[in-house]
Amino acid sequence: MKKRPVVIGIAGGSCSGKTSVTHAIYDVFRDHSVVVIEQDYYYKDQSHMTFEDRLKTNYDHPLAFDTDLLIEHVHSLLDRQAIDKPVYDYVQHTRSTEVIHVEPKDVIIIEGILVLEDERLRNLMDIKLFVDTDSDLRIIRRIQRDISERGRTADSVIHQYLTAVRPMHNLFIEPTKRYADVIVPEGGDNEVAIDLMVTKIKTILETDPNV
Repeated sequence: MKKRPVVIGIAGGSCSGKTSVTHAIYDVFRDHSVVVIEQDYYYKDQSHMTFEDRLKTNYDHPLAFDTDLLIEHVHSLLDRQAIDKPVYDYVQHTRSTEVIHVEPKDVIIIEGILVLEDERLRNLMDIKLFVDTDSDLRIIRRIQRDISERGRTADSVIHQYLTAVRPMHNLFIEPTKRYADVIVPEGGDNEVAIDLMVTKIKTILETDPNV
């Protein structure tokens, strides 16, 4: 019997630096056995909706995610079974027909704005992180990302931030900070916090008989 994989949850506001922290941890274990499961790949399929209706979706609300599928996939990986991770098309605002085949690994990193919101998902995690970054820096990063990677205009990004992202952050994301084992200020630039996480993960992998 192989050991149970270590599950790490990395949450935080939009463009807080979650991905940087995830990559920093991933790079340490890349030669071992690690997989990243991005929550924003698990937005619900909207192919049954018109394009105009898809544009109205609040992507920062918990109901935008297919959390049941995400939990099912994490359970499969914990049981050492492969999954087909969905892919989201941000241009068409619906799930793509493409999937990504993922083999089970010793370390599973679940990363996303609301990965600490659902108790069922939290209960699967061995370590829970919340990346905490000032809101002014997060909005600048979001504008840059959505224009360059998702084909949005600055006006549309700012409108979405003011009408959905900011209020949803205050209502749903910020409160999940209380569930975190560790709060990481300034994302991937916080080398001390990342080093502590890496050390903890190594300790669990090497010594915990239940992992």
